[in-house]
Formats: sequence, structure tokens, C-alpha cells
Amino acid sequence: MVKFLKPNKAIIVLQGRYAGRKAVIVKSFDDGIRDRPYGHCLVAGIKKYPSKVIRKDSAKKTAKKSRVKCFVKLVNYQHLMPTRYTLDVDLKDVVSVDALLTKDKKVAACKATKERFEERFKTGKGGFY
Repeated sequence: MVKFLKPNKAIIVLQGRYAGRKAVIVKSFDDGIRDRPYGHCLVAGIKKYPSKVIRKDSAKKTAKKSRVKCFVKLVNYQHLMPTRYTLDVDLKDVVSVDALLTKDKKVAACKATKERFEERFKTGKGGFY
């Protein structure tokens, strides 16, 4: 079988709390691991999308509307739908499986992911939002 769930592939989460949300694959585990003996992957996605910005908004309001909230989690292959798109955002150095072990590491990973996604949004590279 061809491996198509590669890192930086844009996906849509189908089940759970973030159903319908867009995410990107950071790392995939085809054969699974001891705790999860099924195919799954580590994803980083968008919990809250940026709002529409209009010309008459002040700089403060524009900054508030441009905010993004993120999530990081392990998702079963059965619960995600791959798209044909890939993202040029590199999250491997920021998000790892070790980051999910403790709360403060997970929060730090989410903050770093949020910065990368917001930077990409503000430079005008669309397609993921």
C-alpha cells in the first residue's frame, strides 16, 4: 500500500472534539506503538480560525480578529480525512509525542504552533484557513 499520510499533509479531523477542524500531520505511526497498536498520527490543528477583517477595523481589532487557537493530539487514521494539500510550515522541532506527556509541555507546544500558524496567516499565504 502506498504511504500517503506523510508529514505536512493537510487533513480534516472527522471524530471527537475537533471534528470538522483542519489540521496538519506532524508525524505518522503506520504500525502503531505499544500503547496504540493501530495506525495513528500526531497532528497539530486549528481550534479557532481567524475572523474576517474589514478595512474600517482599528489596528487593535484587526490584531484580535487575526488570532488563532491551536490543538495538538494523536488521532487514529480512521478518524481523519486527508486532503490533496500540503503545508510549508515545519512543526517537527516544536511538536513531538513527548510534548503530550505533561500539561505544561503541551501548552508550550500549542503556543509555538499558534505562533507559526499566525505568522503564516499574516504573511498572506492562504489555503489552510
